[in-house]
Amino acid sequence: MPITVGQDNAKARKTLSVNGKSISYYSIPAATEAGFGDFSKLPAALKVVLENMLRFEDGGFSVSTDDIKAFAEWGANGGKNPREIAYRPARVLMQDFTGVPAVVDLAAMRDGIVGLKGSAAKINPLVPVDLVIDHSVMIDEFGNPRAFQMNVDREYERNMERYQFLKWGQNAFNNFRVVPPGTGICHQVNLEYLAQTVWTDVDQNGDEVAYPDTLVGTDSHTTMVNGAAVLGWGVGGIEAEAAMLGQPISMLIPEVIGFELTGEMVEGTTGTDLVLKVVEMLRAKGVVGKFVEFYGEGLDRLPLADRATIANMAPEYGATCGFFPIDDETLRYLRNTGRDEDRIALVEAYAKENGFWRGADYAPVYTDTLSLDMSSIVPAISGPKRPQDYVPLTNAKAAFRQEMEETFKRPMGKEVAVKGEDYTMESGKVVIASITSCTNTSNPYVMIGAGLVARKAAALGLDRKPWVKTSLAPGSQVVSAYLEAAGLQEDLDKVGFNLVGYGCTTCIGNSGPIQQEISEAIAEGDLVATSVLSGNRNFEGRISPDVRANYLASPPLVVAYALAGTMDIDLATDVIAQDKDGNDVYLKDIWPSTQEVAELVEQTVTREAFQSKYADVFKGDEKWQAVETTDAETYDWPAASTYIQNPPYFQGMGHEPGTISNIENAKVLAVLGDMVTTDHISPAGSFATTTPAGQYLLERQVQPREFNSYGSRRGNHEIMMRGTFANIRIKNEMLDGVEGGYTKGPDGEQTSIYEASMAHQANGTPLVVFGGEQYGAGSSRDWAAKGTALLGVKAVIAESFERIHRSNLVGMGVIPFEFTAGDTRKSLGLTGEETVSISGLDTIQPLQEVPCSITFADGSVKEITLKCRIDTAPEIEYIEHGGVLHYVLRNLAKS
Repeated sequence: MPITVGQDNAKARKTLSVNGKSISYYSIPAATEAGFGDFSKLPAALKVVLENMLRFEDGGFSVSTDDIKAFAEWGANGGKNPREIAYRPARVLMQDFTGVPAVVDLAAMRDGIVGLKGSAAKINPLVPVDLVIDHSVMIDEFGNPRAFQMNVDREYERNMERYQFLKWGQNAFNNFRVVPPGTGICHQVNLEYLAQTVWTDVDQNGDEVAYPDTLVGTDSHTTMVNGAAVLGWGVGGIEAEAAMLGQPISMLIPEVIGFELTGEMVEGTTGTDLVLKVVEMLRAKGVVGKFVEFYGEGLDRLPLADRATIANMAPEYGATCGFFPIDDETLRYLRNTGRDEDRIALVEAYAKENGFWRGADYAPVYTDTLSLDMSSIVPAISGPKRPQDYVPLTNAKAAFRQEMEETFKRPMGKEVAVKGEDYTMESGKVVIASITSCTNTSNPYVMIGAGLVARKAAALGLDRKPWVKTSLAPGSQVVSAYLEAAGLQEDLDKVGFNLVGYGCTTCIGNSGPIQQEISEAIAEGDLVATSVLSGNRNFEGRISPDVRANYLASPPLVVAYALAGTMDIDLATDVIAQDKDGNDVYLKDIWPSTQEVAELVEQTVTREAFQSKYADVFKGDEKWQAVETTDAETYDWPAASTYIQNPPYFQGMGHEPGTISNIENAKVLAVLGDMVTTDHISPAGSFATTTPAGQYLLERQVQPREFNSYGSRRGNHEIMMRGTFANIRIKNEMLDGVEGGYTKGPDGEQTSIYEASMAHQANGTPLVVFGGEQYGAGSSRDWAAKGTALLGVKAVIAESFERIHRSNLVGMGVIPFEFTAGDTRKSLGLTGEETVSISGLDTIQPLQEVPCSITFADGSVKEITLKCRIDTAPEIEYIEHGGVLHYVLRNLAKS
């Protein structure tokens, strides 16, 4: 269907001629000439948002002339003007873990609108949506030539119900495409194929219009595509569904932090080493809710693959996005990855005409800046619990021993025999080494580098240590194409890094089981086993239930750590292993030179490889083609399914919204600490038979081997409610020294969070959760908010919130509050025995401060003030309706 653009802003609409073809566009220089203001010094990232305002400036699109002028005021005010605007991205990207629940919601909304006497056909994406199935492959088999096929077979066995449902969605909804399993990771498919940097479409008048390629995605690492100058960021599935259904994204004009890169990477360092330093610096700077734009002469020597790595990890440094403007390197990448030559010509012409081009004279105004000389970068890792915990490789051993003493409080040197093996387990041993994730497997420089480390190691007779579970899960089939063309896959196979699948695998918690005898030895000795992965996330309990310490590293270092087998080593200087002749081998002996890597990249990463691998990207293999489904307009929910269930959100919903009520005499479900991530709130990985989710499946005759993961079962609210606040490493401060999803029930006895919630809801008691700083960091996991809402939690009170989770809570009708006046859960002495009442909500305004009364167990009362983090006027409406989807559904039913 054609795009609908504003009609009142003819002054800014111009025509561009490219390769003899005329195309319309909305000109920022023309807007200046028309008197809207001076936009010449705006950062390119913000000009993308400005163009969005120009294109939709019309009373019917919630974009006013004042919204456009606000961008000129932003520059005049030193990079600040937090005006609320309505932003419309060009498209939406999903992966299956977050996409399945989104499609479940759309299917439920079709049922809901029928219940409101409306037409099911009204529930349809209005913007293009691409869903890439990449989160479902699990590493059951590894280290042998059969691994890939066996893992694919198990993936289909486990997930057939989900795949049938997604195929139904592809048939039932307009503007909705599915990229089948085994193709690649959504962000890499987006970067290598879907993204165009400058998009084109036909408007309601039949004219072709060019505009910046923009998107939101239901995965936080949607930001990766900013490396190709495509403005995109992660949102919760709830917000993405609203955007699909025509709702603008309500946002404040962001501050833009300029990050200057100078110098050049030195021999022996990688793009991963660079990004880990960037993450550390920007976390220290504090960029939550802000754009970061990279600039400086260093970009002239920074390949787009490295830019994409930096952009990918924007969630780890807390920014909304990390943007790189269009320049010659952008054009080179588009050409090398097989984009059409007319498209590349349009990108260049449009960028230069409209002020998006990074040339030698590019010098925008930023809110604030910081700088990094890339020649200062050294090899590094990050861990053991957070991406910003930067550790230079030369300090890795000392840092690990310090973590053992201070964080894990366990001694070094304790050895436990492994049944049936001739080695022992001890703390620090690496039991998982995985080349995985969108972050680095998109980068041919580090992937070729890993292959060369494997080649040199294999030539010396080195192999992975026998206790290390090794895996290679590339982000796309193109990676396999160039590894095979270079002859490096054979070398990786020799040291255990056989292909296990194309997907997120270890990074999302799909690392699969480690050898049972090793797992038993770890448990027996209460040891701190470690993992090393080339991913972006290393939060507690995410990678494997057997692993307490997780480290992020470049793919070449992942191979090196697999050879060494332990974190208790200074990899940069210590002996890694002995070669076949008994000689000591050091890292320098197997590390490739920058020139070696660059030459192989030049030879093997070709335009033809990208064109070949993406020629039939939506077709899939025989297994996908054989998946059967129906063509029904509404979904026939299978009653016995443990994967897909009709959620309760819209059942019995009336035509009119409610009102926002004060919270009276709420009990506390959990008191949580700092940096509680969405992984803590809603884990994605495996779960045990003893958990409420495990018990639910056992009651339905599902055997533990078929449990799959929380992530794969996000289409079933019954599982996900039981999995909320159920991470094995979460610590509820209401209990002493207890890990896992536990709390105190109404009777004061320890019980599971789920069972306590059900008991409180049966009593009609509202619930609140207390938290610390950066509550909801990490993945854009809508189930962290959905589960919170379904557990009966009316408010979350924390010191600060990460951007996406705050928005998700509002989208599900849960109100976020922040402490004020220096109050914290600790300063108030909260134990979870308190009763909480919050007033002023019946007349609430955005960001209003409201009174809160806390009654302690001894009867004493403390009055405090909370800041309500309903940030915008539309969000007040969402809360009144019970959530953003209820708001959209009622409006569609009325239209």
